[in-house]
Amino acid sequence: MKLALSLVAAASCLSTALADHHKALEKIVAPGTKVEKLGGDMVFTEGPVWIPAQKMVVFSDIPNSRQMKWTKEGGLKEYRKVEQSNGNLLDLEGNLLSCQHGGRNIVSMNPRGSVTVLADKFEGKKFNSPNDLAIRADGTIWFTDPSYGLRGRPAEVSGKWVYKLEPKSGKVSVLYKGHDMPNGIAFSPDEKRVYIADTGKVGKIRAFRVVEKGLLGDPLFEIDVRCDGMCIDTKGNLYTTSSGGIHVFDKDGKKLGVIETPEHPANVCFGGENYDTLFITARKSLYSVVTLAKGAKPKGAKW
Repeated sequence: MKLALSLVAAASCLSTALADHHKALEKIVAPGTKVEKLGGDMVFTEGPVWIPAQKMVVFSDIPNSRQMKWTKEGGLKEYRKVEQSNGNLLDLEGNLLSCQHGGRNIVSMNPRGSVTVLADKFEGKKFNSPNDLAIRADGTIWFTDPSYGLRGRPAEVSGKWVYKLEPKSGKVSVLYKGHDMPNGIAFSPDEKRVYIADTGKVGKIRAFRVVEKGLLGDPLFEIDVRCDGMCIDTKGNLYTTSSGGIHVFDKDGKKLGVIETPEHPANVCFGGENYDTLFITARKSLYSVVTLAKGAKPKGAKW
């Protein structure tokens, strides 16, 4: 009898939790909103970024060593050839930053199409394969460097770490060494926290207090989701990519719900004229969904 009552109580708690998730998600995505497929037939898509000046999304098709673009008027087209880029982002001036697996570097492309290598080494040794990146108001670029892109090539650095790059000086420093496969990275809107995903043995997102110098300390807390890329809205909610779709958490790691996607997502960004559209790279395709939330732009962005 006690076991039966316990099972009933557990089922009731689960039902309540699911109902709470549903209500919380309705404040982010209006009921009945559909996830729209914008294009497909690629190999493995990653790293979407919205380019406001051109009203387009740019993203990586990694194995094909190309970036694709999508606009409402022109649809899906090839944007440029790259060295297996993964994560992409705009810097504060509007230049396109890309992490390249093939090039094992971080590159910047200005609006005229000129490409500059910002960093490809730490202490004279080549990175593994820079994966994803985030930018602070001071212009520093924080990025992750797992070994996914090595594909048999020998590693030169002795770990899979998180780094900080100072673009003006070119200085690169280590921020954290405690991940197995550091992946997605994003700052809270006030830049007091940084969230870093681990898609390796850790399989969680860790939240850290941002430091100005030296290594990150112990995590403030962990979020139990195996996330690839992520983005953040103006309220600090996290939109993370994992099995089943976009798993949404509040700034302190409480789960709000899941925006289901037809394919397993790898990365996500906010965009659109009002910054209220999620663009989702998922395996061979690009998807979008309109939200009630708005994406947080980097502090100090001039675009």
